[in-house]
Amino acid sequence: MKLKSWFLTCALLASATQAAETPPNWSALAIADVEAAYKETLENHAGMYDPANPGFAKLLENARTEGLKLARRSKSAAGFEASLTRFRAVLDDGHAGAYAALPEQFRPNIRWPSFVAAWRGNAMYVYKSADGGPAAGTQIISCDGMPIANLVKRKVFKFRTGAKIPGVWWSSARLALIDDGNPFVILPKNCVFKQGSQSEKRTLRWTPIPEYYGVWRNGSINGDLLPIGMAERAPGIQWIAMPDFQPDDEGVAAYKKLYADVDEALPRLRTSRAIVLDLRYNEGGSSNWSKLLAERLWGKARVTEARKAYFAKTQIWWRPTQGNLGEVKQFVTLLETQGDAETAGLVKMFIPLFENAIAKNDRYLVEPDVPEDLENEARSGQAELTTPVYVVVPGQCASACLDAIDTFRLFPNTRLIGAPSSADSTYMEVRNPELPSGMANAIIPMKMYVNRPRGNGVYYEPDILMTDFDWSTENFLKKVEADLAAR
Repeated sequence: MKLKSWFLTCALLASATQAAETPPNWSALAIADVEAAYKETLENHAGMYDPANPGFAKLLENARTEGLKLARRSKSAAGFEASLTRFRAVLDDGHAGAYAALPEQFRPNIRWPSFVAAWRGNAMYVYKSADGGPAAGTQIISCDGMPIANLVKRKVFKFRTGAKIPGVWWSSARLALIDDGNPFVILPKNCVFKQGSQSEKRTLRWTPIPEYYGVWRNGSINGDLLPIGMAERAPGIQWIAMPDFQPDDEGVAAYKKLYADVDEALPRLRTSRAIVLDLRYNEGGSSNWSKLLAERLWGKARVTEARKAYFAKTQIWWRPTQGNLGEVKQFVTLLETQGDAETAGLVKMFIPLFENAIAKNDRYLVEPDVPEDLENEARSGQAELTTPVYVVVPGQCASACLDAIDTFRLFPNTRLIGAPSSADSTYMEVRNPELPSGMANAIIPMKMYVNRPRGNGVYYEPDILMTDFDWSTENFLKKVEADLAAR
């Protein structure tokens, strides 16, 4: 099926925005966007010629087919969105596919059944409940006669990635009991709840979410949100919060202050009882933020040498296309804004190689090793850090958040506490070109890792599993204190 013309797509969108009395043709918009996402992926995705994944092209075609099936039936903004999420779910990679970015007036009203659910281990529970709802901590056994795990697979993972990853269940399974307007799913009418030995069947009443819903939702997944920075949150326990690796200007300033604070506090950190590196709320971004912190804690020389050994057999292959080149060029400005002139200089050296690969119509460009003189720059004789380090891991930790764990775990004084992490494919470094509707974006990974130690779909299991519903900073402190006492 050919893409609709640019003029027709613009005309469809114009009718949606300029004539309020005329509903948008959501089916036509969805069809055009699925087709455009398919074409962008075909022409730019790093995995298209991956010798380790010969089935990728067929998988992409299946994603297109499944997305178009729903696009042709879409009659609403929620149907439009579901068409794109279905396309993404078939690819089953958080770094590929498409997503909707609907204007406020088209976003569906979210409804809930008077409680927020939370997945812990292999079961669903009530996290918090409004008055008259099931008690907090009650297990949810089934809905409409269907085991709750089956409902999650049908209602959630048909439209989201990560069905095989435990951490994604921790962060996303709760959506089985949320109404996001998706017209292609059936909302459960009743569920069976179990507390102790007593079971009870309740009819669900779907109502608009209250103002406090977001606080409860976030609490069920991540606990309280701490700002980027360092603080002593218990005697001798230094807590470093890194909730965001794609910071805005304020966040960039916060990281610069954090690094300065860590530099100043190094003598105290080496004699502290523990250091906690808090990744709650983190969903990835740039891995440079965690690397810069690690270099301050363990020393740049040690981090460089440990990473070099860890990735000794790893190569990075870029898909050299004009679309990907444009994004790479933007990295220079971004890195300079973030104050990382060294990495910006390396990218500048890489751009001519990228341009030459495009000119030769190469399928891949292998990223060259960092020149030795730059790699060895600014080494120091910093004393070794032996203080126990705890890394708080949420279930949604993926991409640059996983890169952070890769680096932190290179050192034997590091332990993970929290949930199983999410996982990545080997396709990384995404860009998000806008799709024809103007209300959605594609997700295009520009490079792939070859022989990465952490393989495709591999996730981290915590050393200390935090199955508690209470993911507050205070409760994590109690767990860290208990672990320190047991050493």
